[in-house]
Amino acid sequence: MAKTSSTVKNDKRRALVKQYAAKRAALKLATKDQTIPPNERFAAQLKLAELPRNSAKVRVRNRCEVSGRPRGFYRKLKLSRIALRQLGNPGMIPGLVKSSW
Repeated sequence: MAKTSSTVKNDKRRALVKQYAAKRAALKLATKDQTIPPNERFAAQLKLAELPRNSAKVRVRNRCEVSGRPRGFYRKLKLSRIALRQLGNPGMIPGLVKSSW
């Protein structure tokens, strides 16, 4: 089980990403638009830099929904490899079959 503070911090980052997503996208679009004069693009880049760092999508860490484990993460199921095995063995994940040969 991951530290509670780690998972809470990650949840705050997710909330900030959601809150600033539209503003960040508009500023990024303005900085890459070649039809806008360079001084306005630079001003947009400065505004983008003023936004909170944790509002960037890159800062969010993929964590297991069950244990909070940050590594060995399966995106499709939002589970770590360990939680996947623990839930898969008793057949709690639909479509997942334990291999045996």
